[in-house]
Amino acid sequence: MNLWFRLFWMLLKRPWRKRVDPFSTTVVRMRVWPLDLDLNRHVTNGRYFTLADVGRMDYVLKTGAFRTALRHKAVPIVGDAWGKFRRELRVFQTFEIHTRMLGWDDKWSFLEHRFVKDGRVAGVVVMRGVFRSAKGTVPPADIVRDLGVAEQSPALPEWLTRWSASCDGMSVQLREEETPA
Repeated sequence: MNLWFRLFWMLLKRPWRKRVDPFSTTVVRMRVWPLDLDLNRHVTNGRYFTLADVGRMDYVLKTGAFRTALRHKAVPIVGDAWGKFRRELRVFQTFEIHTRMLGWDDKWSFLEHRFVKDGRVAGVVVMRGVFRSAKGTVPPADIVRDLGVAEQSPALPEWLTRWSASCDGMSVQLREEETPA
């Protein structure tokens, strides 16, 4: 329920009115609420992924990617996410989520969400996702072309390429485990 209030509040701010470049960093300001906490009285690790959803929605609205997805009759889907936690966020502290595009390949788009408190990174969530329509996955090149960006992705960092390949390997393994012998 907490996420719905945050999404509603973000939408009330009408982020789609100020269009930004897809390679810019969007920023959402938030506060830690009691429902965000675990037994250690800091933001629970799972909540970072939930809060990243709010940052991602803000990003797709501000960049125009949401309108582009609608033209393709597609919806954004997260395929995989990875988190790194560095510092605690405690109840009632304010923080920001800085969201930016890292790049894309033939299938996946890669976004980074940095959780920033007082200028220091508290945590990072990296995700790879697709835009899926009834016809299947919309190639990222089609989405970025509609946004006025060159179809060629910036070079992806080596660690991101390795992570993505690892996720693909796990997907293959899971499919093989599901296949009846």
